[in-house]
Amino acid sequence: MGKIILEAKNVCKSFSNGENRLEVLSEINLTLIEKEIVTITGQSGCGKSTLLNILSTLDKPDKGELEINGSHVDKLKSDEISLIRNNCVGFVFQFHHLLPDFTAFENINMPNMIGNHDCDESKIDELIRFLNLDKIKHKYPSELSGGERQRVAVLRAIIRMPKILFADEPTGNLDEENALLLINLFKEINSNFNISIIITTHNPDVARIGNKNYILNKKKLIDKEFLK
Repeated sequence: MGKIILEAKNVCKSFSNGENRLEVLSEINLTLIEKEIVTITGQSGCGKSTLLNILSTLDKPDKGELEINGSHVDKLKSDEISLIRNNCVGFVFQFHHLLPDFTAFENINMPNMIGNHDCDESKIDELIRFLNLDKIKHKYPSELSGGERQRVAVLRAIIRMPKILFADEPTGNLDEENALLLINLFKEINSNFNISIIITTHNPDVARIGNKNYILNKKKLIDKEFLK
């Protein structure tokens, strides 16, 4: 077995619903190995996005432990968690969330700008060529197709070469052709850059690329291997 890059133990999460508490996640356990792709499926509203937000440090669980690249996140201060988020984590949302007043290149470079890191233009150009996006480098989001916007969002997520890429329903707003392009892109990122990936999805074609496949059902994460 390879190096464990992420491990979640007994993660629980609930939300206030008036005077009641609505439990969304109960005793979630997940291990992600370096260079691995994990996919998570489940019905809408079952808590997939909530789980991904917790695993990526965007949200905190009510209970449970989370370890990323050897660091126990639940024991860290907020500025230390921010450092892990900036150096170890990339996130792709269902909606691209590109900044409209910045070009594709500038959007891709945004994590460097936020973290006060030097811009390695040759590295960004190399990634842009890798995705065949040379022609749109200086275009603004409004000038791009939906597929191009999502691929720019993926490049933005991996520009710092994170240990883990999280993707929340990344093909949800794409047609079949662009969804297939994005699926192949995730596989290439995983194999070429050794980035581990966790994806939530409704798309069975996306789910099939996972080395491990899970279903989130009734607040529990179930390994599909146990359902065969």
